[in-house]
Amino acid sequence: MVISHRFRFLYVHIAKTGGTSVRASLRKLQYRDPMYLLQMICSRLDHLSGHRIAAKLPRHSKVIAAMEMLPRDYFESLFKFAFVRNPWDLQVSSYHHLKRERPHLLEGHESFEDFLRWKLNPERPWQYHLDTSITLQTDYLVDLRGKQVVDFVGHYESLHDDWATICRRLGLPTPELAHKRHSTDRPKDFRGYYTDQTAELVAQYFARDIDMLGYRFDPG
Repeated sequence: MVISHRFRFLYVHIAKTGGTSVRASLRKLQYRDPMYLLQMICSRLDHLSGHRIAAKLPRHSKVIAAMEMLPRDYFESLFKFAFVRNPWDLQVSSYHHLKRERPHLLEGHESFEDFLRWKLNPERPWQYHLDTSITLQTDYLVDLRGKQVVDFVGHYESLHDDWATICRRLGLPTPELAHKRHSTDRPKDFRGYYTDQTAELVAQYFARDIDMLGYRFDPG
């Protein structure tokens, strides 16, 4: 999550939706924020305390965290935005991320089908440290009543166009998005990873995301 007091925005960073590139592009704006030094100090103190003083909003916080921590009128004054991604594509990205950076977590579940069935097995103890994309993306966008409180939801599939829309909304020039963590170890079409059964498994587990965000397995 990135908050800017000068430019009055709150970016809700959902993992594997192009967020690392967005954060890198926002960094220059952060440096121009008069509150940045104080934010950096608080972040450092929080880290040194083992995150016991709760002095920062974690990278992948849900919007409800900011809603609860910030004064209500100030929260309402911020332009709140996030990016989301096709749930079926997101699970393929998650799989390759773990294969590349934490392969030991996939031991015994090396194929995509085995990984997906294991990950979404309701009898498996839930493990946040395994992968954040097991959480519904819409959970990041709503209040405790399930009402969306994020003002603009961009899509990974139209990342650059939606980024330009956000910049226009903020009255800022559109900096080119930095290319960060761009995966080159997988085909672009996620559909080839799925059987009918595993596609349905994702459809059931992420039904609210699919319904609220307007995604389909076959985008054509």
